[in-house]
Amino acid sequence: MIDEPQTALEVLAAFDAGTLTPEMYLDALLERCAQIEPDVHAWTYLDPQHAKAELAGANRTGILRGLPLGVKDLFHVRSMPRGCGSPIYAGEISAVDASVVTLARLAGGYAMGKTQTTEFATYTPAPTRNPMSLAHTSGGSSSGSAAAVAAGMVPLAFGTQTAGSVIRPAAYCGIVGYKPSFNLIDTSGVKELSRSFDTIGVFARSVSDAALLVDAVTGQSFLNATKGADAPSVLGLCRSPVWGMVEPDMQNAWDALCAMLQTKTVVRDIVLDDRYERAIEAHPKIMAQEASQALAYERENHPELLSPALKSMLDEGRARSDVEQHADLQNMSQLRHCFETDLGDTPIFITPSAPGAAPLYETGTGSPAFNRLWSLLGGPCVTVPGLKVSDGRPLGVQVVGPIGWDAKVLNVATWLADILAGFD
Repeated sequence: MIDEPQTALEVLAAFDAGTLTPEMYLDALLERCAQIEPDVHAWTYLDPQHAKAELAGANRTGILRGLPLGVKDLFHVRSMPRGCGSPIYAGEISAVDASVVTLARLAGGYAMGKTQTTEFATYTPAPTRNPMSLAHTSGGSSSGSAAAVAAGMVPLAFGTQTAGSVIRPAAYCGIVGYKPSFNLIDTSGVKELSRSFDTIGVFARSVSDAALLVDAVTGQSFLNATKGADAPSVLGLCRSPVWGMVEPDMQNAWDALCAMLQTKTVVRDIVLDDRYERAIEAHPKIMAQEASQALAYERENHPELLSPALKSMLDEGRARSDVEQHADLQNMSQLRHCFETDLGDTPIFITPSAPGAAPLYETGTGSPAFNRLWSLLGGPCVTVPGLKVSDGRPLGVQVVGPIGWDAKVLNVATWLADILAGFD
């Protein structure tokens, strides 16, 4: 049994030193799952013999060289079920891998199992509980991926974000979540919800681990950006246009953090104009219209198996006029183009990952209000743990930048994580 969850890089170092083998590591993880999973419900499919067969076929020379991965149940993984959080696809077995799963295999990773998702990555909760506090949600829609990594059942996991489905669950569970720049990771073989926003992201126990997994599936070298991170010359502080929704615990933690950061580097308030506030309002409308197309088959052929909330969203999206959709998409494109310029000499900033800590499970998966704008703008976001409320539930702060600034965002996130590790 692994007493304390290790980072992926620590596990790889143990593999290289010969003090741990991939087989020993998987056995320990499966033992941990047997003890924790009955309370957390992070997995929708986890078969020990299947996981061992996956490991037996893994490439031991790639940069992941024998690391297991959790894969959100929107992704195709060959010979595993893909349910998409819906009874429509109950019992269906994938014949192929999503492209990102194949790329992870080529890098030496393997699919340990499938993790829970909300219904088609929308709002109807998965059964997953927050391992930091079982009475509370782990967030959504990547509920199981966040919980499995936070509970130490797997070192790395894939998720997706359309509104806030990587950053918010990671923040609620007290781990690192990295939503890369839009289109950085190919989404072929992942059930679509909104083509303008859907982005594959990753969950990990450190910023470096998150960078490692994205390196493995993109061929880029973001891991280098997490080595030797120094204080940024200037760091933006953004309350975001939805600050009125912030909860008191987050407000207090944010104020204390900002005061401390002023002693570490130059900080500057980021104030976004009304165009960005309107963009937040446009995000769910664009998403609903695109979802009505992506889920047209399900809406027409299995309406009785869709939740009322999802049917309502799809119907609203279908009723939306082409003129309205075109105008909002044009505005989104313009904002994505000018965001970096609007930020000026403060292109990297921090902002809360969610209004507060994880709410009670019965209330839903929490609000994506503090994520919608950054998903619409398409830039990289990394949530960093370290802040907590009085009962110990985690609070998240995310580092954000314009599209293409992934390396710098990861660098600043590494620096911030070091600071928050000792912040009280």
